[in-house]
Order: sequence, then structure tokens, then C-alpha cells
Amino acid sequence: MRVAITGSTGLIGSALTRSLLADGHQVVRLVRDRSATAPADGSETAHWDPVAGWVQPGALDGADAVVHLAGAGVGDRRWTAAYKREIHDSRVLGTGTIAGAVADSAAPPRVLVSASATGFYGDTGERVVDESEPAGEDFLASVCVDWEAAADPARQMGVRVVHPRTGLVVSAKGGAFGRLFPLFRLGLGGRLGSGEQYWPFISLTDHVAALRFALDTEELSGPVNFTAPEPLTNREVTRALGRALHRPAFAAVPAVALRAALGEFAGTITCSARAVPGALHKAGFVFAHPRIAEALDSVLRTAG
Repeated sequence: MRVAITGSTGLIGSALTRSLLADGHQVVRLVRDRSATAPADGSETAHWDPVAGWVQPGALDGADAVVHLAGAGVGDRRWTAAYKREIHDSRVLGTGTIAGAVADSAAPPRVLVSASATGFYGDTGERVVDESEPAGEDFLASVCVDWEAAADPARQMGVRVVHPRTGLVVSAKGGAFGRLFPLFRLGLGGRLGSGEQYWPFISLTDHVAALRFALDTEELSGPVNFTAPEPLTNREVTRALGRALHRPAFAAVPAVALRAALGEFAGTITCSARAVPGALHKAGFVFAHPRIAEALDSVLRTAG
């Protein structure tokens, strides 16, 4: 299989690239730096410009699938008005560029996997939500709505489009958990806000496996929650992290302190999304790490 990937240097993209190459598949990394050359891992490099709406001619030739993961990091900076525009535009313009290139291909790939997030649902409190739930009303929910809609050109050409609505990826190398691990190792970990908000999580191993499952499973299309079957509250997640690292987890950061330190972004930490993987379960996907203890153990075994 030949797979083109945007965001191939990120946490998820790099893990997916390694997995595909290890199994003998061809990978084309779509990168924005036009001076970049092919890495030594055997993958190829092609170029694109999401803002200009340009993809290198021929970059998608022969591709069986495209995986689009690129976008500005939600937690990389404080949410000024300018950075909120960047969060939105990096996703919507980038997806539109990739979907347009897919639609314009002489022989379009059979599937486009285009990222989304559980932020689509907004704050759902204790209510369990699957892919049938409508969008929330906050900033990230509106971004997710536009993000998914930007893939319409590929959909309209008959390409199967899958939107992984990703929860928090359990990894020590990046994302929210990548920031939590060092704090807990120092004994400074604990709940954030009330601790009662649900945090949908998924191990990096399961996320990569689910991406590959989505590439191969014809019955999957549209939104697919990439979350473990048992979403837990922040209090439960942080206690589990403390147990896994043999460190206390008694600290607590009040919501007001989070808002003072992080501004509007703090709302993503205190927001509750009790999302479950309805579509993956229906399609027969089997999680390697369905529970948080197993996901954390996987991280620690890999690191150790």
C-alpha cells in the first residue's frame, strides 16, 4: 500500500509512519519545507503549502490512501485572537488543500483519513456520547465542524472519508500526557480543576492501530471516535498516573488558577467529553489497551 501523510513528524504521524514502513508499505511524507529531502528511513518526500492551496504535482500519484494529520497545536500557545485564527485556518485550509488535491487526482486514492477531535462535542458533562451526538457550541467545536466539512471535495468525488475524533493520546513524548508525565515524576501531579470532567483517552499504540484499521475497513466512514472504551474523569486518570509512577497525586490546580495561567485554553482542560468508540466497536476493532492502567503501562515499558 502507498500512503501519503501530512503531519508525519508529529507524535501520531511519526508513529504511523514507522508502523507502515515496518510492514513494508510505501510512505510519502507531505512536508511544507521545500528544501526538505527524503529521510533515511526509506520514505519519500513531497511538498505542499496549505495556505496557498498547493500540493506538489504528482505527489499523490499511485497513492492508495491519504492520512491528513497536520494542524497548529491547540495547546502550543496562549489563545490570542490571532492564534485562534491560526488554529482554525491551519486545519480548515490544510484540509481543503488536501481534499482538493485528492479530488483532482487522475486516479484518486480510495480513502482519505482526515483528523478531527473529540472537541467536536463541546462540554457534555456526564453524558455518554458517540458519533451520533451533535456538535457543541464552543470554539473548538466550531473548529471541528469546519475542519470536517473542509474534506467535502474528496467526499463529493466518491472517496471514502474518515474523521478520527481523537481524545487525549497517552504518550510521554507529546500531547497533554507528555506534559503530565514530568510533573508526576517530580511528585507534583494531581487533578486539574474539579477533577470530575471526563477525559477521553487512547494509547498511542491503539491510535496507530485504529488509523490502519480505518485505512483497511471499507465500512468505516465519516466521524469515528478514537477513544478507549472506558473514559475516565480527570481525577481517575491522574490517580492512575500517580500509581503507575509510584508518586503521590495529591496536588490540585483550581480552575481559576488554570484560567489565570492559560487563558481561554484552560477550558479545554476542564471541559468534559465522555466519548466512547461506537463506530470502532461496531466495525470490530479490538483495543490493545482498553483501560488507562494498560495504556500507562505500555508507555512505561516502552520508555524503560
